[in-house]
Amino acid sequence: MTQIHPTALVDSRAQLGDNVTIGAYTVVDGDVIIQDGVQIGTHAHIFDGARIGKNCKIHKGAVVGSDPQDLKFGGEKTLFVIGENTVIREFCDLNRGTAAHGKSEIGSNCLLMAYVHVAHDCIVGNNVIMANCVQLGGHVEIEDWAILGGMSPVHQFCKVGCHCMIGGHFRAVQDVPPYITVAGEPLQYEGLNSIGLRRRGFKPDVISALKKTYTLIYRSKLNVSQAVERIKNEVPMIPEVQHVLDFIARSTRGLAG
Repeated sequence: MTQIHPTALVDSRAQLGDNVTIGAYTVVDGDVIIQDGVQIGTHAHIFDGARIGKNCKIHKGAVVGSDPQDLKFGGEKTLFVIGENTVIREFCDLNRGTAAHGKSEIGSNCLLMAYVHVAHDCIVGNNVIMANCVQLGGHVEIEDWAILGGMSPVHQFCKVGCHCMIGGHFRAVQDVPPYITVAGEPLQYEGLNSIGLRRRGFKPDVISALKKTYTLIYRSKLNVSQAVERIKNEVPMIPEVQHVLDFIARSTRGLAG
């Protein structure tokens, strides 16, 4: 049974699924789709263009689908899409896309802690954790299972690879490759995210191949192009290693560290 607090303002055009809960003083605009089981707390604002998947939880004061903070934005109709089972904690600010991409997107089973900002045209994968006050610039891409420590900003157009971890309060101004941990100022390679990979079921031979891959990239004194050629010749070309090479090929801002 859907429950809407008497003080909430819900546009009659908004599409609400079953068992939706909307708290006091929350505003839901007209061009909004909220699927089954979503819980929205008090004083939130769900703007036009929001698409919220099943069983998400949106806490007090969060803003979903607000206008991009981009001077090129001309009022075009764009979206902010959230997958299923994602938790948006207090006072997060999530901006829609611009004409460049048409939407911003967060996947399923993510956790955005308090005060996280996701700017226009960002793409965030599944099972991502962003701790308190993480700030994503426009056009940032975050792959699945990444963890971003608190107070960490990510520069616009940067990419953050899957299963990596960025230490708290360190800024990313270049691309962070998958499967590693980074920290420091400027951001530096700290090693493979071995503990996280083992917890997620990666086999020892995969972890070993990734360690050799990143030893060649970061510890061999080779430039990136030279390291890539050595990897192709010396490391088993398993899917995870291929993903690292694909990530490097797509990098536009260079690699962190």
